Amino acid sequence: MIAAAWIALLAPLAGTLLITMAGNRLSRRGAAYLGTLAVAGSFAATVVTFAKLLGTEPSSRAFTSSGGNFSTAWSWLTAGDLDFGLRILVDPLSVFMMLIVSGVGALIVAYSIGYMDGDDEERRFFAYMTLFVFSMLLLVQSGNLLMLLAGWGLVGLSSYLLIGYHQDRPSAIAAAKKAFVMNAVGDATMALALFLLIQRTHSLDFEQVLTSPTLGTATAYLVALGLLGGALAKSAQLPLQTWLPDAMEGPTPVSALIHAATMVTAGVYLIVRTHALFELAPKVEEVAAGLGAATLLMAGLIALVQTDIKRVIAYSTMSQIGYMFLGAGLGAYGNSMFHLMTHAFFKALLFLAAGIVIHALSGEQDMRRMGGLGKLMPKTYWAMLAGGLALVGVPPFAGFFSKDSLLAAALSRGWYGILLWVAGQIGAFLTGLYTFRMIFMVFGGEPSEHVREHPPHQPKEAVPRLAMGGVVGILAILSVGGGWIQFAPIWTPISKFLALVAPPLAEANNKQEIVSSVAAVVFGLLGAGFAWWYYAAKREPTPEPLPVLERKFYFDELYDRLFYRPSVVVTRVLYALVEGPFIAGSVSGVSRSTRRLGTRARGLQTGLVRTYVLALAASLAVLAVVFIAVK
Repeated sequence: MIAAAWIALLAPLAGTLLITMAGNRLSRRGAAYLGTLAVAGSFAATVVTFAKLLGTEPSSRAFTSSGGNFSTAWSWLTAGDLDFGLRILVDPLSVFMMLIVSGVGALIVAYSIGYMDGDDEERRFFAYMTLFVFSMLLLVQSGNLLMLLAGWGLVGLSSYLLIGYHQDRPSAIAAAKKAFVMNAVGDATMALALFLLIQRTHSLDFEQVLTSPTLGTATAYLVALGLLGGALAKSAQLPLQTWLPDAMEGPTPVSALIHAATMVTAGVYLIVRTHALFELAPKVEEVAAGLGAATLLMAGLIALVQTDIKRVIAYSTMSQIGYMFLGAGLGAYGNSMFHLMTHAFFKALLFLAAGIVIHALSGEQDMRRMGGLGKLMPKTYWAMLAGGLALVGVPPFAGFFSKDSLLAAALSRGWYGILLWVAGQIGAFLTGLYTFRMIFMVFGGEPSEHVREHPPHQPKEAVPRLAMGGVVGILAILSVGGGWIQFAPIWTPISKFLALVAPPLAEANNKQEIVSSVAAVVFGLLGAGFAWWYYAAKREPTPEPLPVLERKFYFDELYDRLFYRPSVVVTRVLYALVEGPFIAGSVSGVSRSTRRLGTRARGLQTGLVRTYVLALAASLAVLAVVFIAVK
């Protein structure tokens, strides 16, 4: 079991190293095959790990204060009495995340064989993709918080490389820097929380920090706030959400990997993994749930006015992660992780089906220039419809089983839970509205002028065509049937599997399950009905978008005034008063002095041999006189 877990972790890293070291000796198609094989191998090893874990006694699957299924390769960092090992943990939560990251990641990388076919930098792309998968696996398999922080940082680095993959586009470079900086804010708060833990507990090992933490009230709240800051940034939740829409500058498979299987799910995993620390600060948990509810509403509203197909799906991710934060903040850990799993299925499907549309229209992403594609691309239409129904939560699609039980758990947490439940139901209405607005604009009606002038085309070669179509087909099946794994309250294998690691604080009864399910389906279908009225039947003209929604509630402008502009002023003042005169000036002074000395020394050079011989003879004579005088 432990050996298979190490293979699962290291296989993507091996793919990265092989592609990088092979360079041009490896063909572009060969790099694609090698990257896909590396991630698929990781998934195969993860399945073996999962099977072995199921074969153990339930009581031995989760770690305790006396140990667990840890494996240490070596002591990575030693300082005084602190010893941080490079080690991994095999428990239900880590294996659950490994299955999602490696499984959905393998499908997305395989899809990229077709999507990136013929790209000039295909080798670099697949090296980055396998590095991304390795980074996320390191994060979820880490056996202590320091290794988790290392994986956390590597995920940020990988996203920076992939969002800025198109290095010839200034917008892509700006989006990559924005994502990196916003996540660095969260990384800093998380690192400060870990410093506090080291000071109080003298360890970052899970079995010491998470089993029976003994922190003072103030310290517990500071640690929980620091961890929450990291989670909010990585998962693009309020108020650190502005980077995610701009991240659509990367290739479509990158968007799918970030949204479905890796980066934005990390914040939810962090809260569930460190739930023992958050439970020491219950108000911080409530803040996490409240921010999730606020984010799901805000993102749903902004999605209503987006015209870029990828940005609509991006805001839907922000909204669905908000549901997960809502559940995790209220203590419905198993339900949140279950929704994370089904979301990975239908979100990857939506992005990759959108990628087929973008690919077929030669890179066009503006939905206003689409239309009528349901007749021209029927298979893609049905795949997109399956993903959309799963996103809205219509039975029997996957989202129905996970999102509804998550909302039902909120009803068991008193008045605050009821308030968040109402926000979740409004979010369900918005989800139906923006999802089917997108589907009707892209696939409904008659083909637009742009579509008639540039009719959709498929890859000519069989391999790219099968890679893209096959993966979308698999994800469509998972989006339709993947939710049947758990149907609360009748059977809940995932919640029971994860309860060994994170016992739930919120559990719904049968009545709450029924009420939540009926309400969420009704509100979702009502939103879809409004979308049909305005965008398919066109019974009334569509309302003009509100400026506050088009400007994304002015968060970019607010941060520009609060942080960017003052930073520029401070930087210029420091340059004028410190760097210019003392640092740059000293360097310039040294260079001028060196140049002046060289100019004077140059005057001694005559170019005449007899002059040099005379100088040597005179020097020898002076040395001889000196030696005689000294002797």
